Amino acid sequence: MGQAFLASYLIGLREGLEATLVVSILVAYLVKSGRRGRLVPLWAGVVAAVAASVLFGALLTYTETSLLADFRSRELFEAITSVLAVVLVTWMIFWMRRTARRLKGELTGKLESALGVGTLAVAGIAFVSVIREGLETALLFYAAAQGATSTATPLIAISLGVLSSVVIGAALYAGALRINLTRFFTVSGVLLVFVAAGILKYGIHDFQEAGALPGLDSLAFDISGVLDPNSWYGAAIAGMFNITATPSVLEMVAYVAYLVPVLVAFLWPAARSVPASRPAAGASPNPENPSHVAA
Repeated sequence: MGQAFLASYLIGLREGLEATLVVSILVAYLVKSGRRGRLVPLWAGVVAAVAASVLFGALLTYTETSLLADFRSRELFEAITSVLAVVLVTWMIFWMRRTARRLKGELTGKLESALGVGTLAVAGIAFVSVIREGLETALLFYAAAQGATSTATPLIAISLGVLSSVVIGAALYAGALRINLTRFFTVSGVLLVFVAAGILKYGIHDFQEAGALPGLDSLAFDISGVLDPNSWYGAAIAGMFNITATPSVLEMVAYVAYLVPVLVAFLWPAARSVPASRPAAGASPNPENPSHVAA
């Protein structure tokens, strides 16, 4: 399994499912309110958001490969985008957990207002609702794919993740699949915290290679005899969590300083709220019911 495959797949699956659920809520509202004619501008807004997200990802790659001529500038660009990605993913997982229960009401309220304005407003609501997930996906993917031995492997992985999310979302919408979305977003949120910690570690390494931070040659440990980066498990661990055999002291300090408090903050409130939010036995987590979408 190629480096960054698992992380890229998780990003595509998590972000794609969030976007799919948002679209499902909007589509279901139009269908149930007898406004199927407004589905065309809604889907136009979704397509425009996806296109803008792909363009943003291409712009990031073009900036690094074509606009930045020297090694130091490229390393600084990668480091800054890595830090931004960490900030974004941290905000996203906490935002989703906090607002998921009222997500449906907010989306349908905005859509109802847009329906009174006109077609472009409906397309705009769809665009704004999806573009956030798309830009997050592009930035996280760019940061997670840094250092991959092949650009094709992470791209295939995130594409498979998005495709999986669309299939799952469509099955949920059709009632053909039952899944505990609360548990899914909690587990995927924990994995994303590990991914973010790895991205931050990689960003610190880039800062050190660019000469902006010291300590590149001050190693925290050397487990190259145990963790072979050329092995399948070494590539999987490095790709998912960015655990490398010879990290610097500063890299590991940043990794642990981010991972431990964020993981505790994410899990602690969730552990207290599980009994109150657990769905009844046999309940189907409909994407329209935001209580099942809480992260």
